[in-house]
Amino acid sequence: MILKMNRRKFLSYVGCGCCGLVLNSCTTAPITERRQLKIISEAKLNAKAAQIYEKVKEKEKMSKDIKKLNEIREIGKKMENSIGEYFYQAKIDDPTANFDWEYILIDNKKVRNAWCMPGGKIAVYTGMLDVTKNNNGLAAVMGHEIAHAVAKHSVERASRSTLLNTGTQLIDIFTGGKLSQVNRTTGMNTVGLLSQIGLMNPFNRKQESEADYLGLIFSSLSGYDIRETTKIWERMKEFNKGKTPPEFMSTHPSADNRIKKINEWTNKVILEYPPIKIS
Repeated sequence: MILKMNRRKFLSYVGCGCCGLVLNSCTTAPITERRQLKIISEAKLNAKAAQIYEKVKEKEKMSKDIKKLNEIREIGKKMENSIGEYFYQAKIDDPTANFDWEYILIDNKKVRNAWCMPGGKIAVYTGMLDVTKNNNGLAAVMGHEIAHAVAKHSVERASRSTLLNTGTQLIDIFTGGKLSQVNRTTGMNTVGLLSQIGLMNPFNRKQESEADYLGLIFSSLSGYDIRETTKIWERMKEFNKGKTPPEFMSTHPSADNRIKKINEWTNKVILEYPPIKIS
């Protein structure tokens, strides 16, 4: 039997269903307790990330600097232990409990970057070492990237993207395919365009600021001097002079705003999150 339903009633039913999904999928980020939307399976995302990580290892040139790679692994191990111990002592579920940590150093001096995939798969590019300068600086960068994984930012982004795509598909249905027509005419995906021009950017900047804050905490818990963090951003400013877009067009906070916030947080973090004793 075909059920006849007008568009308004159908939309109300869909809306109710989506609201239920969103409300039932809201969690909070560790430590900051910022509310998050998660409708994507973390286990599946971690498994996919692990597959991509292997492809990166095959495609990219790995550095032969074993000494520096071992330093990265040592910093990472300290953070692994300190993060786990912090959540254990706080009697909070450890968000890294199912992580399969791994570290690589990619030989590319032109790339000043590092990242941590869901599940603890970490990469540092040799170009980033020109910015970090020392182990305190390297810990600051790694702490920030690890914070993205600990706070499940990739799960959050994937969930938001799924919801946005679902929403645009429904709009396309209710506008008689006009959205698809626009995409075909312009040759652009509307969701991607909205992301580029700022619809998603404030959300991403919140994640970046959260990772800055959590990164300070993880570095401090691991025994590193977090006062080095602002120096990194000062050096990054010099490297990127004239190349960075205005903050409102970027997914990242501006370097000046980052430095300001990090300076505001540093003393508080040093006092409240001193190096943790592993039990």
